[in-house]
Amino acid sequence: MKKILIFILTLLVATSCSEKKAKYVFLFIGDGMGFSHVAVTEAFKAVEKGEIGSEPLTFSQFPVMGMATTYSASNFITRSSAAGTALSAGTKTRNGMLGVTPDTTGITAISYKFHDLGRKVGIISNVTIDHATPGAFYAHNPSRSDYYAIAKELPETGFEFFGGGGFAKPLGKEDSERSIYEIVAEKGYTVSYGMEDYLAQKESAEKIIMLQDKGKENNILPYMKDVKEGDLTLAQVVDAAIKFLENEKGFFIMAEGGKIDWAAHSNDLANTIFETLDFDAAVEVAYKFYQQHPDETLIVVTADHETGGITLGSKTGYNFDLTIIKEIFDDIKKGENKEEVESGETPDVFSYMSEKEVISYVSDKANIGWTTMSHTGGAVPVFAIGAGSSLFSGRMDNTEIPKKICEAAGIKF
Repeated sequence: MKKILIFILTLLVATSCSEKKAKYVFLFIGDGMGFSHVAVTEAFKAVEKGEIGSEPLTFSQFPVMGMATTYSASNFITRSSAAGTALSAGTKTRNGMLGVTPDTTGITAISYKFHDLGRKVGIISNVTIDHATPGAFYAHNPSRSDYYAIAKELPETGFEFFGGGGFAKPLGKEDSERSIYEIVAEKGYTVSYGMEDYLAQKESAEKIIMLQDKGKENNILPYMKDVKEGDLTLAQVVDAAIKFLENEKGFFIMAEGGKIDWAAHSNDLANTIFETLDFDAAVEVAYKFYQQHPDETLIVVTADHETGGITLGSKTGYNFDLTIIKEIFDDIKKGENKEEVESGETPDVFSYMSEKEVISYVSDKANIGWTTMSHTGGAVPVFAIGAGSSLFSGRMDNTEIPKKICEAAGIKF
């Protein structure tokens, strides 16, 4: 019996040692995306098929699932900057602080650890690239609102790819500083505007920032429901990053779906669902890459916190009805009048309503509730697939996620 046990233990150790380390790592952060955001989006997908049920997203089918606590060093309910710091550097900090400890000492994000070992790095968001979550992966500031100072740290990183949103305050708080776009160009970054310009410049660029086409709002990507021909999407930017960064040593890509949070802050049910779908489409791009490199790729999908306190069923009756969201979605796909789309009725019926009233009507009609227009303190989901994904099973704190990513990649934290 003893010999059998020794044999089994030896086999387990050998198997563990032979497991490949993650060469290509994706960390997707659905800003504000709690368990209920995922659940209501999956319910919507079932409604699209005319069914009562739950149709899985790409990432909710990953074989490993866990949950992460999100409290900050100062509050039970975190802000995005503190949560981003926990996810990027494995350290709790105070709400409002970014990339620093509570005493304002700068800390090193895992993006730097990957880069120091010769792995290329991409930082992506569909909101501004100096916002809290993406900023946590390259910047250090006692205030996450100091956008200009945060942006000035970006070109100092040498990270090869930034994409999606641009800069919140490119000329500083008073529009009196030197343009961030000039600074990044001086530091060797090629700035491209739109897909056509990106494709024309990417071969000659060593480091690139990929933004919306000029003439469009190039500091953010549009909400999924507002995407027009020629607009960049989060999925397109992730795909571009993969192709730009792929190399023999590997890469690290962080991609944020920032507008899940924005929609939930407004208690906007339709956009919360649509932005979760948009986020999932970006994860699907990475999943297709994983299918080509299954033994060398790790994909982790999580959130920084939950926003809105969404409830599937706000009144008694054991039901909720997402038919109105399907009507909105169908009309978007047909390109019909947006006022009619957002109300789910003829425009003249709701001509007296403000946008806020229309948003409230949609949730009420669907019997979906909200407890707040801010963040909540609940745990968030963690989904994983690929090399080292078993590390992400079960209960964990958000500070453990970057440590587990480094372990999976064979990098000392």
